[in-house]
This record gives sequence, structure tokens and C-alpha cells, in this order.
Amino acid sequence: MRIGLDIMGGDYAPKANVLGAIAAHPLLSSDEQIVLIGDTQQIKPILTENGFNPDHFEYIHTEEVIGMGEHPTKAIVQKPNSSISIGFNLLKEGKLDSFASAGNSGAMLVGAVFSVKTIPGIIRPCLTTFLPKLSGGVGLMLDVGANADCKPDTLLQFGILGSLYAEYVMQIENPKVALMNIGEEDEKGDMLSLATFPLMKDTNLFNFVGNVEGRDLFNDKADVIVCDGFTGNVMLKLAESFYVLTKKRGLKDEFFDRFNYENYGGSPVLGVNAPVVIGHGISSPLAVKNMILQSRDMITTGLVGKIQAAFK
Repeated sequence: MRIGLDIMGGDYAPKANVLGAIAAHPLLSSDEQIVLIGDTQQIKPILTENGFNPDHFEYIHTEEVIGMGEHPTKAIVQKPNSSISIGFNLLKEGKLDSFASAGNSGAMLVGAVFSVKTIPGIIRPCLTTFLPKLSGGVGLMLDVGANADCKPDTLLQFGILGSLYAEYVMQIENPKVALMNIGEEDEKGDMLSLATFPLMKDTNLFNFVGNVEGRDLFNDKADVIVCDGFTGNVMLKLAESFYVLTKKRGLKDEFFDRFNYENYGGSPVLGVNAPVVIGHGISSPLAVKNMILQSRDMITTGLVGKIQAAFK
């Protein structure tokens, strides 16, 4: 197994990425290899400083970097030797089994669709995030930013993708899937919600439990919450602020500590033909470590193959 990591992506690159790889290494088996993609001249000193044997990793040298503010499509085309572009080429050629980066999220989405392509039958890939539950478990919400505007059949597919991820990667048996809405009643919502509800209600592709509201994000009414990317991104950013606010106010709360993005790694891109994970731009070594472990889990569970089979 070859787990690709872009070490040039993110606000604290390359140090945070290399330290994250160092932290992940002892948690991997001997046949699970981390491949660092980026400027090797910047990698080696960090390894030396931490007394880490460089032979534990593989390296792909690149000198170009796609900046966080660059236009995604233009950057992918104009910087073919960037760490993100090279990473996706290796993924496309089967020389990597997964690819993760805390870099330009738009370039990661574009790269995933251009290189390994969308799984046949899937309308649009989506981004996923994790929801800490008051009961102690973790749920899933999608889409959280890849598709600001959606159609009913797209949301139906998000339900399938989320259900498969929850079942196979998160090990949730028969996960409960719900539609985010402004009320629990069947007839509530905007035109998109009203058109999507009957599709989900009539499907046998997942365990649909009806509408949920914003106050249900952190309870056990649903394991998977489906929404368009605009709504999902607003809720994600709001939820992330809880952790920041508790720290600023000097509050120590076990539940809100679980809102720390570092605990979850990154956002899986679901619906493409290989495991791809997009990390937060401010990813710390802990977040990068968890992003690598998340990539490993997506590979070992055969998630992409299960999604491909579901859409045949």
C-alpha cells in the first residue's frame, strides 16, 4: 500500500506535513508505505532534526507548488510539475493507492475529477465532514462545499455515498440517513428539499429516516446528514467556530473539544475512482497524521470498489 501525501500543501507546510507523517509511521504496518511528494531538500532537514530514519518513507521530488489562493483549474494546467499535479498523476497511474493534501482545496477537487475521474453513474463527487455526537459517536455530513447548487437526484446520490462510507469505513451498521431541512414534517422545505424527500423516501438504497433540522446535527437521529454544499459549508464553519470560541473563552468542555478538526484528519472526496482526502489549510501535524490514517482506512475497506459496485 502506497499512501501519497503532498508535503507542500497547507499554511504550515512542509514542516507540519512531515511531522504528521513521522507521527503516522509507527501506526502503519510494514506493508503500508507513506510517499512524500514535494521538495525533498526541505524534507530531509526536518527528518534529521527529529532523529527519524529517512528510509522509512519514499520520496517524489517536485519544485512547483500550487498556492492556496491560485485559481484551481488554471493552476492544475499551468503547473504540471506541482506536488498536487504529480500526486494525482501517480494516483491515476496506479503508483499510489491514495492521495491527500492540505493544500488548495479547489485544485484538489479539480485534480481528482480530471485525473482519476468521477465514478461512472455519479453525477457530482462531494466533500464529507464528521459530526461529533453527544452520545460519544461520530456522524457524517455531506456535501460541505464541493457543490453549492444541487438537484434532487444529486442529493439522493450523496445519501448513497454517505451511507457506504458510514457503513464500511466508520463501521456503523445500517446507518440512518436524513435530509437537512427547516422542519421534520414531510411537506417542509424549499423546492430542492420538497423534490428530494420523496426520492429518498422511496429508495431502498439506504436507510432513510426523514428530515432533520439544524438542532439535530449532534444528536442520534441520523448517522448521515445530506444537504447541498452551500448549506453544508455554512454549518461546517459554524460548528468549527464552537471549538475556537470555547478556547477563547477559557472553557474546558469534553464535547466541544471533539469539534477540533485535528481529530478527524480531512474531508474525503466521495465519488471519484480513488481515495482522495482534502485537509484543512491550517492542518497541524496531528491533523496530517489522522489524514494519513484516514487514507489508509479508505484503502483497506475497499470503499471505492464498493461505491463503484453500487452505481453499476
